[in-house]
Amino acid sequence: MDITYLQKFALFDGLGDRELGEFIEAVREITIPAGENFITEGEMGDSIFLLLKGEVEINQALTLPMGKGSSDNREKSIIRLSSDLRPMFGEMSLFNENDRRTASVKTLTECRLAKILKTDLFRICDQYPATGYIVMRNMCGTLCGNLVKANRNVLKLTTAFSLLLER
Repeated sequence: MDITYLQKFALFDGLGDRELGEFIEAVREITIPAGENFITEGEMGDSIFLLLKGEVEINQALTLPMGKGSSDNREKSIIRLSSDLRPMFGEMSLFNENDRRTASVKTLTECRLAKILKTDLFRICDQYPATGYIVMRNMCGTLCGNLVKANRNVLKLTTAFSLLLER
């Protein structure tokens, strides 16, 4: 893995070559064929992924009670993302209760990803506190941005639902 790839991701904003070099050995490059889930909602999460090349779709289960103990458990596509956006996946499970994945991620094209294990990420952050602070600040910024977007979408959906009920 080349440092120039890592420099392009918001997770590493504000880090110099020396600090980025601390992550090089921890990063594992993987290639996943088109049409495969590499993150499955509900499974244990032990890593984050950076999309280096390709396109993915993020899905979440929409479990609806159907009565008498049955449910409809369809998946809903939340968003499609391209490597041009330099997205990161799996960060929520690093801080989520029981380390569970909160969504599924499926490759739409063959994808090249950088995988960083939770243990390696936290080890580096503990070993180099100044670097760890910057990385965690960047990750919190990403998480907060995603939360703001999710809240806007919930507001839009509840408004639309309210308008439908008023008819």
